[in-house]
Amino acid sequence: MTFTEAQKKHLRGLGHALKPVIMVGESGLSESVLAEYETTLNHHELIKVSVRVGDRKLRDSIIEQLCTTASAILIQRVGNMALLYRENPEKKKIIIPNK
Repeated sequence: MTFTEAQKKHLRGLGHALKPVIMVGESGLSESVLAEYETTLNHHELIKVSVRVGDRKLRDSIIEQLCTTASAILIQRVGNMALLYRENPEKKKIIIPNK
């Protein structure tokens, strides 16, 4: 699924007020973090993730792994924060404009 810039802008606007609900520290991605990530993404559809690792390449790798693991879409990344979206077809909460 790909989004237009207007759709991404809409999601960024929704994500602006969100607090990070998943935090990845120096120990990286564990099974418990991935399980919580999956549950949270199913429930909220749009979440902020804080990735607090020292290396930029490692941070980008973790964010990419989060996206591929859960088939999520990276909407925005600013510093240590990533805004991720995945539609929940059973409980759709976010309406994305067509334009």
